[in-house]
Amino acid sequence: MEITSEYFDQVVERRGTNAVKWDTLQADVIPMWVADMDFPVAPPIIEAMRRRAEHGVFGYVTVPEAYYQSTIDWFARRHQWTIERQWIQYTIGVVPALSVIIKAFTQPGDKVLLMTPVYNCFFSSIRNNGCQMQESRLVYDGDTYHIDFDDLEQQARPDDVKLLLLCNPHNPAGRVWTRDELIRIGDICRRNHVIVVSDEIHCELVFADNHYIPFASIEGHHDNCISCVSPSKSFNIAGLQNANIICANPEWRERIDRAINVNEVCDVNPFGVDAWIAAYTQGEPWLNALCQYIYDNYHLLCDTFGSELPALTVTRLEGTYLAWIDCRALRLTSDQITQLLLDKGRVLVNSGTMYGQAGEGFIRINLACPRSQLSQALDRIVPVLKAL
Repeated sequence: MEITSEYFDQVVERRGTNAVKWDTLQADVIPMWVADMDFPVAPPIIEAMRRRAEHGVFGYVTVPEAYYQSTIDWFARRHQWTIERQWIQYTIGVVPALSVIIKAFTQPGDKVLLMTPVYNCFFSSIRNNGCQMQESRLVYDGDTYHIDFDDLEQQARPDDVKLLLLCNPHNPAGRVWTRDELIRIGDICRRNHVIVVSDEIHCELVFADNHYIPFASIEGHHDNCISCVSPSKSFNIAGLQNANIICANPEWRERIDRAINVNEVCDVNPFGVDAWIAAYTQGEPWLNALCQYIYDNYHLLCDTFGSELPALTVTRLEGTYLAWIDCRALRLTSDQITQLLLDKGRVLVNSGTMYGQAGEGFIRINLACPRSQLSQALDRIVPVLKAL
């Protein structure tokens, strides 16, 4: 089946389906916040779900070899990353995976290094395991972010810094880290005995001439990192709750396995297993069309802000479907801007401070929706912000 833009133009009614994105809001609010898509998933995934549902029995499942092989083949073909079967450990999601890894490699009071602003669940995973955040702020240069490598080195030096949580591609900054950047991150962490934990959940959502590079694929660094991957974001199946932890070190895998079982996150969803296999074996045409559609949405957002709100800057989007907008010219806090957009525009976006204090003055807008929905949201956002 050929996937065209019309497939993503479909408006799927999600209210009344217990959708977090929609059913937690009043009926007149357009949700442009939490990171899931409003698109119907790839037809092969729908068919796999149909077959599973028609079977009629939904008990505990073993994870078949096809699950592992689909993962290995996908990353080898698309990203030139050779994964060995024994490196893969499954769990119920990337955030639980991060929590498991923190539990396995830290003690309460230890520090975990972040490059901020960054995905808000990094903070809660650190806090929930009794650890402390060690922060290195990314540098914003007008339309994109760069790493302050001198500061990163300094923040990695204390002996109680055990892990770096890396977001690759980076949410919310929209960066797809280059090979040179990843090598420098890896060198700093190795010198300072810090393990790199790379959250690569957005890895397929990359645009233009940017290329996602799995951190573990970089020669000389695969033995000092643990990767977390899932098709959940890229294929809009987050509710099916599956993820993989990929680690080449057998001793580390034993520690991770113990933490998975201590946290009781070892049983996966039978629908999620079938969806995973379908996504990685048959979902590529849908994914390629999706990325083009999202990138076109991004350009619509940029054109609208450029013509109507030129004082505000849309950060360059290299990856993810999350637009990060610099609103500091309005001289209001992120929370104030977000509340005004909700109260006056009836649009819900994310406040920048969800992603740490380094996000103050910014907002995040989810672009993974039909273009008609994005256009309607922009028609509401523009007059509210113009009036400030």
